[in-house]
Amino acid sequence: MGSYFKNECIIKQPYGKWYFYEQILRIPVYVIFHPQTGTLGVYHLVDGKYEQQSPDENKRFYLESLNLFLGVWIGKKAEMETSWLRWWDKSGNLLLWGGELVAQERQRAEEAEQKAAKLTEKLQSMGINSEEI
Repeated sequence: MGSYFKNECIIKQPYGKWYFYEQILRIPVYVIFHPQTGTLGVYHLVDGKYEQQSPDENKRFYLESLNLFLGVWIGKKAEMETSWLRWWDKSGNLLLWGGELVAQERQRAEEAEQKAAKLTEKLQSMGINSEEI
């Protein structure tokens, strides 16, 4: 009995992440991203084993369960120019980060204000008070 316990302890080793996600948790999609090299690997669980997926012509991976594409975008965020993981919708439109959405909305508001100011100026040049409309 003592030797059985000893052998059992020798055999047991900690599992790596790959095995843990594939065999124990059975995570349907496993993504590995290396920001230093900008490489991205996507694996789908098929019949209990991960199979590496091929990217599309844009080097993006379609994740059907999310109805989104995942890919690498090279650009600047937080004052750092590097490779970033980004999402695209099914039409190929890049989904913006929160900061990008705020900047985009700020720009739209500024353009609307400029347009309103020009319209007010034009109405005034025609003798129309825009406050009375």
